[in-house]
Amino acid sequence: MKPLQLFDVAGKVAVITGASGAYGRICATSLGALGVKLLLASGDRAGLEECAADARAAGAEVDTLVCRPDSTADADRIVQAAVKRFGRMDILVVASGVNKTGMADAMPLEEWEQVMDANVRGAWLVARAAGSHFIKAGVRGKVLFLSSVRGRLGNAHGYSAYCPSKGATDALTRVLAAEWGRHGICVNAIAPTVFRSKLTAWIFGDDEKARQTRERSVARTPLGRLGEPEDLVGITLYLVSRASDFCTGQVIYVDGGYTAA
Repeated sequence: MKPLQLFDVAGKVAVITGASGAYGRICATSLGALGVKLLLASGDRAGLEECAADARAAGAEVDTLVCRPDSTADADRIVQAAVKRFGRMDILVVASGVNKTGMADAMPLEEWEQVMDANVRGAWLVARAAGSHFIKAGVRGKVLFLSSVRGRLGNAHGYSAYCPSKGATDALTRVLAAEWGRHGICVNAIAPTVFRSKLTAWIFGDDEKARQTRERSVARTPLGRLGEPEDLVGITLYLVSRASDFCTGQVIYVDGGYTAA
């Protein structure tokens, strides 16, 4: 086998939740261009259709489902939609996520719960649905979560919901890898620092708060810049391909050295 064959994902079927977000879209277009068949799910109909159009333009075979994994039934529906459309499922990318900032002493409980529900509960539900399918079908599947450096590091600017939610994502990655390893299922997470997305668009702006926040992050980052969605493509391909068949339970930082400084 030639080394690059380990990264061949042509013909695989991937479910991407949160497909309307920046990471979901770059996953869809990059994996689709490599021959992966895609079931894209999101609660944002307009954003979902834009993502699907980009992936189709890259040559992908795509189906869409306007749905969030907010319940067991919704999570099962997402997985079954892929199996019904393409006859199989090989990869789950949980790219969905929410952040609401606010200092802990003033943040409404409802907002804290919204972040935890979207980032932890929904991730667990759709991963459970995918894992159950993989086990029953005998598929050595790949599960990939989107975490953050904030799962490891605190933040003094109102992240008392987001940081715990990503810490839980990291723990979920490890425990599912431990549970499902005997079935040949690999579960990993990537943890970026700030990268350009709808959630972080304000940091790339020109107002004083944006400039101060951006400069503070860049000064802490050895590579001297913030991230772009394209920075996440290589590690994503590695973690959903055969190249990572002996890698599971890992949270891999794609952060320009932020956590090393």
